Amino acid sequence: MKNVVSAVCVKCGAEHEADPNVTTCKKCGGMLDIKYDYSYIKSRISREKLAERRENTMWRYMEFLPVAGESKVNKLRVGWTPFYEVPRLAEQLGIGKLYIKDDGINPTASLKDRASAMAVVKAEEAGVDTIACSSTGNAASSLAGNAAAAGFTTYIFVPERAPKGKVAQLMMFGANVISVKGSYEETFELSAQAIERWGWYNRNAAINPFLMEGKKTVALEIAEQMNWEMPDYIAISVGDGCTIGGLWKGLKDLYAAGFIDRLPQIISVQAEGCCPLNHAIQEGKDWEPMEENTLADSIAVGVPRNPDKALNAIRESRGIPVNVSDQEILEAMKLLGSVGVFAEPAGATGAAGVKKAVEGGLIPKDASVVSVVTGSGLKDVANAMKAAGNPIIIEPEMKLLLDVFRGKGLQ
Repeated sequence: MKNVVSAVCVKCGAEHEADPNVTTCKKCGGMLDIKYDYSYIKSRISREKLAERRENTMWRYMEFLPVAGESKVNKLRVGWTPFYEVPRLAEQLGIGKLYIKDDGINPTASLKDRASAMAVVKAEEAGVDTIACSSTGNAASSLAGNAAAAGFTTYIFVPERAPKGKVAQLMMFGANVISVKGSYEETFELSAQAIERWGWYNRNAAINPFLMEGKKTVALEIAEQMNWEMPDYIAISVGDGCTIGGLWKGLKDLYAAGFIDRLPQIISVQAEGCCPLNHAIQEGKDWEPMEENTLADSIAVGVPRNPDKALNAIRESRGIPVNVSDQEILEAMKLLGSVGVFAEPAGATGAAGVKKAVEGGLIPKDASVVSVVTGSGLKDVANAMKAAGNPIIIEPEMKLLLDVFRGKGLQ
């Protein structure tokens, strides 16, 4: 990997070889970041060369990724997801421009496919045949699907509260699923013990630095899809801290390589019932564990496993922490639905944060904002129905239909 220099500890600064089997700092146990040779990257790729590529997946950015060879890339079509400008919604919210990046269109319907696609590649490089992780749902289903496509065995640990739609995906993809009667923290700890005991490849994004490199491709796509003219803000839902960390890593890589000339501010959006990272920023102190009290299961993480990178992303970007209620999340699901985007609760949390930030005067009225939808509404149909309400139910008689419509003002 000529484009990669090393893996650097975010705590003590120690540098290690960027080996697929090295996932944490050997000196202090801290999280690692992949360090690149930006001069080499610039010598190999440019905006113009990218525009000529027909590889419409996350792998179009190979020069920015820690991959030993193109032959190892995943079989599923991950990335290059839709990017929409939604002027009607921007006008409704009272901001200059609003864009939606819909990562619910990925193969297993979430942004987590980007990390899992990278996990499969690195597991192959590491020479193992089994991959494992813990997850509130999306990372689990994305690993199961991507691993199935590449022929890997998977062991996946999920808290018992994980939505049935996500568990159904796991089972359909042939994963060995362990449903843990406990919190996400307890689920994570059990998975860590099992991974260490049986030597499985660790897909936990908070531990494995290569997975964040997969997630960062959402930032590379946003930049290219905006013709390299960066927005003022990018809003993203935050749970474990890995996704916001990956988003910021991608933006910094682009800036260092000269592909963009400014960095946007990040709007970090968490649920009011589980916001340990935003609370730390707002209070100006170290983060503390919180209860996992929100319907947005994908971001219900009371003990985030990647707090350092997440907090760095907020602070370095001069970011804005916004906490939203479950009701505001449900309303944002309907808001996105009004422009044809179907988001699960965590996927709509970013949009809920944009709305609240505008209403609270946290961002200017003429701002340009990208809201990242991290997962499809089909992941959590129960909460989708809660947001949307019930259909009209009647007997098959025209008179009854007319009565209902007259009640709604339709003659």
